[in-house]
Amino acid sequence: MTVTKGESVPEGADGAAAVPGDGYVPSERRLERERHKRARARRATAVAALSTLVTAAVLYLVVVHAPGWPRTKETFFSAGYAREALPKVLEGLWLNIRLLVVCGVAVLVLGMLIAIARTLRLPVFFPLRVLAAAYTDFFRGLPLIINLMIVVLGVPALRLQGVTVDPVLLGGTALTLTYSAYVAEVFRAGIESVHPSQRAAARSLGLTNRQALRYVVLPQAVRRQVPPLLNDLVSLQKDTGLVSIGGAVDAVRAADIIVGRSLNYTPYIVAGLVFVALTIPMTRFTDWVTARLDRRRDQGGAL
Repeated sequence: MTVTKGESVPEGADGAAAVPGDGYVPSERRLERERHKRARARRATAVAALSTLVTAAVLYLVVVHAPGWPRTKETFFSAGYAREALPKVLEGLWLNIRLLVVCGVAVLVLGMLIAIARTLRLPVFFPLRVLAAAYTDFFRGLPLIINLMIVVLGVPALRLQGVTVDPVLLGGTALTLTYSAYVAEVFRAGIESVHPSQRAAARSLGLTNRQALRYVVLPQAVRRQVPPLLNDLVSLQKDTGLVSIGGAVDAVRAADIIVGRSLNYTPYIVAGLVFVALTIPMTRFTDWVTARLDRRRDQGGAL
């Protein structure tokens, strides 16, 4: 069909001119709506940029013109101490990264086992369910810093034969104990969010309870809980710095050594910025995974 000047063209529901076979020619009304949307988006971007600049300028002027700013700048933002601290902080950060990897794997495995123990239904598993519930309640309620002090400082005091006194291993153990309790509840929420009909359907196909849990329930539960699991790993990455209370030389302890010698707090700022730089990619990855799962859910796709 050829459209000539002056010839009427049927319009769709949105006002677009429909042309069979060759698609459609957008109507003037549709083009006007698109121009309006683009103009509105440009205005919103300009307003957001202007408000950001104004806010940044106000904050800068307030901070710089504060009476104590010169002393604060010298104590917390010294370029010389920052250059001295950065290599040592990065060297200590390697310990934090190793702790994150090892403890992260241990937390996921232990948390999954505890979650499965809490969801076992047979009466014979009642003692196991009670122990798993007591474990999660205790370590979720116990502050992490106290847990670290008890494990890192208390275990060596017992002088047990064959038990390590390495502050890195003990600190990693304390982190695993605390975070496995949180992750166990995340896994348990995912398992219980799977509709019972899924398990019943698996059983009707001849799968045992263990097979239904492994091949049907757990895959769905884990996919649904990926965002909160990633959030817990982000928190774990930051809390690896707490192992320094036992003397382990990580990024925080490396900064603390320089601060103790110089009485300048710039190394703490450097260590904090290094942790932020490590955390932001993980946070953005978590946001991307969450948005992706939300889109698939909205489109009716499989989680």
